[in-house]
This record gives sequence, C-alpha cells and structure tokens, in this order.
Amino acid sequence: MNKRIYGIIIALIMILGISTYLISAMHRDVSVLSPQASEQIYLYGESHGVKKILEKELELWSEYYHDQDMRHLFIEMPYYTAEFLNLWMQSDNDDILDSIYNAWVGTASYNPDVKAFYKEIKAKCPETIFHGTDIGHQWATIGMRYLEYLESNNLEDSEQYLLAQESIEQGRYYYGGLDDVYRENKMVENFIREFDQLSGESIMGIYGATHTGLKAMDFTNSAPCMANQLTKSYGNSIYTEDLASWAKDIEPYRVDTINVNGKDYKALYFGEQDLTGSKDYAYREFWRLENAYNDFKDNPKQYVLPYSEYPMLIETGQVFVIDLTKTDGSVIRQYYLSDGYIWENMPSTQGFIVE
Repeated sequence: MNKRIYGIIIALIMILGISTYLISAMHRDVSVLSPQASEQIYLYGESHGVKKILEKELELWSEYYHDQDMRHLFIEMPYYTAEFLNLWMQSDNDDILDSIYNAWVGTASYNPDVKAFYKEIKAKCPETIFHGTDIGHQWATIGMRYLEYLESNNLEDSEQYLLAQESIEQGRYYYGGLDDVYRENKMVENFIREFDQLSGESIMGIYGATHTGLKAMDFTNSAPCMANQLTKSYGNSIYTEDLASWAKDIEPYRVDTINVNGKDYKALYFGEQDLTGSKDYAYREFWRLENAYNDFKDNPKQYVLPYSEYPMLIETGQVFVIDLTKTDGSVIRQYYLSDGYIWENMPSTQGFIVE
C-alpha cells in the first residue's frame, strides 16, 4: 500500500512538473509573438530651446540608454534631419552638425544650448539612433542636401530616398497653407511608421508639450494631439511627462525695483531667454510687477504673448515687464498683463501701452 501511494505521489509530481513547464513555455511563446507586451513609449513635452529642460532630457536619455539599453530617440525633426544626425554620430568631426545648425537660423533650435545638447548625446550615448517624425521643416536646405547626399552615393532607389522625398512633400504642403491639423496627423503617421519597424523596442521621444498630452487637443483645438492619437494604437504603453510646466515652477532669481509712470513697483526677476535664433534680437529678460494689475488693467492693448513664451508660471491678474535686447545692444521695454485672454486657443498675455 505504501509503495502504491508513493508511486501515485511520484506520478502527480511528474504531471505537475510537465504542466508547469508547458504553461511556462506558453507564456514564453506569447511574449515572443506579442512584443507590444513589453515595449514602452516615453514621451517628454518641452518648451523648445530651454537650457533647464535640455539638461533634464539629457539626464533622462542617459538613464534610459545606460540602465535600460535603449538606443532609439524620437525627436520633433524631419526624417532627413534625423538621418543626417545619425551620419554625424558616426563621423569624427562636427561638419554635418554645423551644417544642420546653420540651417536652423530663425527657429528655436538655433540656440547654442540645443547644439550642446546633441554634442553631449554623441559624447555620452554614442550608439543613439535618432528618428525624425515631424513634417519637412527646412526642406529647401537640409532636405535637398540629404537627397543630394543619397544621389552621390547611388541611393536614389533606396527607402531613405523615398522617405526623404515624402517628408519634403509634407513640408511643402504644410508651409503652403500652414495647416496645423495636417501637420499633427502626419506626425502621428510618421511616428507609427518609425516605431513599428523597431519590432518591440522601447523608445524615448522629445516633442513640444502641445503634442504630448494623452487627452489633449492640438493647439488649434481642432484635432487630438499626437500623443492623444497614438493611444489608439499603443494604449497604456505610452507614458508622458510635461517638462515645460515642470521647468516653469521656479522662484525668482532676485527682487528689483522698476518705476512705471512715477511709481515704484517690487519687480521679481525670472531671468533671460536666448533669442539668437531670431534675426534682430540677442535675448530678453522677464520681471513680474507685484500688486500692479489694477493700475494697468484698463490701459490700451496692442499685441499678445502666449504663456508658453514665459520662463515661469503665470496666473490671471499679473503684470510683466519684458526687456528685449537687440543684437546692436539697444533695449526695447514692453509691458504685458494676464487677464484670461485666449489667442488662437492659447492662454496669452496682452501687451499694453504705458502713457
């Protein structure tokens, strides 16, 4: 009897062992057949060209790169710009980066902090592969140069050539009518194309904060933004964080006194922004005047500046002084107030006239 019971026990153990093995094997097969079970998309929304945000993005990418072995970095650039950056990553000089940077004149990317950001990636994360998923900005310069590069290497029949042409056509169409809904939708299509070809690898992406809200609309409020649309394809695999708002939660650097119309106001200084990407201006500085709103709320208004342009958080009922320093050293002083005004679906301050 004891031997019989012992035999039954041994048989049960063998059956359970085989079942456990089969279940484990089934789980392994599922993970192989369904790579999306593990792939993740980490999107970070930024204000373009802000040094504090660029430093945080570099820190985040370095962690993903070294701790999680990620290699694919998605950026708000055209396909061909990212491909040029990938060629530069393999080169022993900065000629390609310099050429790209010079073509950015007049944009937020024409900023020494942006250029330094890419150089730091090359130095600290040298196997980074860039993926550009925006429409064809600078198509007449960077885009055409990339086609010329491919032609010089007999790659007219390559996929790279086809995708570069497609990106250029997207840029031509967009700048022909500034159709922002078209651009948002194309950013989604381009993102899906680049991401799906990676077959299950996780990525980090850097985009303007207007493109990264999981439940947000685009800035015209006419269509779901890029990240919102991507949730239909990737669901809970997407994580987003708004670095633009994070970077603006700052304390003033110092307290000054500014006199307006013969009255002294306590002025909180929030630093300066580099404007070297513009044609005529070098930088601008920001102050918030305390207890000044009622003194100026009825002054004539003449221009607007969205909240997104400020380096700090803004509340309704505040007054701001902005000094614009031109490249010739001259300074233009402007005055703004926040009264709940909405311009092109963006919360904006209104410039007012000081008589």
